[in-house]
Amino acid sequence: MSTRIAFLKGHGTENDFVIVPDPENVLDLSPAAVAALCDRRAGIGGDGLLHVVRSAAHPEARAMAAEAEWFMDYRNGDGSVVEMCGNGVRVFARYLQHAGLVTEGDLAVATRGGVKTVHIAKTGSDGDFAAGDITVGMGKAVLPEGDVTVTVGERSWPARNVNMGNPHAVAFVGDLAHAGDLFTPPPFRPATAYPDGVNVEFVADRGPRHVAMRVHERGVGETRSCGTGACAVAVATARRDGVDPAVTGTPATYAVDVPGGRLVITERPDGAIEMTGPAVIVAEGEFDREWLENAAR
Repeated sequence: MSTRIAFLKGHGTENDFVIVPDPENVLDLSPAAVAALCDRRAGIGGDGLLHVVRSAAHPEARAMAAEAEWFMDYRNGDGSVVEMCGNGVRVFARYLQHAGLVTEGDLAVATRGGVKTVHIAKTGSDGDFAAGDITVGMGKAVLPEGDVTVTVGERSWPARNVNMGNPHAVAFVGDLAHAGDLFTPPPFRPATAYPDGVNVEFVADRGPRHVAMRVHERGVGETRSCGTGACAVAVATARRDGVDPAVTGTPATYAVDVPGGRLVITERPDGAIEMTGPAVIVAEGEFDREWLENAAR
């Protein structure tokens, strides 16, 4: 067995990921191993890890293999398993293109949140894989009933409960600085609203159908971007603005600025949500299996 394991590093609007190709699912990536790889000082560093596996080779994805050849086995930076990561799907697709496993155009990616449709835009004339944006079909938002409140220090805000395959609490604020440092999870009420924790987005207006956000991602802390969070923000903002494509019959598009760039979110009359943004592969390398085993102890 080789002592060297290949990895790549990529990001989508500066939400960064360690990418570990493992088509046949032979690597044992325990939560401790994932946390070690994502450690920014003692490891490679990343908000999360993209474990690239053929759907047919993973027990959680075999049922989706007929629809999607590849499964995004996504983990948070602390090693916890997550249903879905919007920026991660774009970077996952960019890796498949970079590795010559897919070409520009449409493809399907299996995730724990279901099969996601992806469109890789045509690259630039120089063949730069970073040139073409990637659009991901993010499914439909669910808006659970019930009031939610989030708190930072002495301030509290009502929040919109939005589920994008993972849970979000969206709070509108006058100034993004009011969110504080976001190192720790902002408290929320009632506790029963999010039994498994929640991603909390703080949102400020920037113009017509244009907002900016900061986010605390559960299991990570503040990140430079959150794709599912941007989708939740766009839907929550549209409803706040009295916009519902299911009622008007017209798609609604919002620009959502994140610290790492901009994502464009479109909600269609049938409820389907599309997210468009960049995805970049920045490095490739190898890590030592023995180092990982020792670091994960």
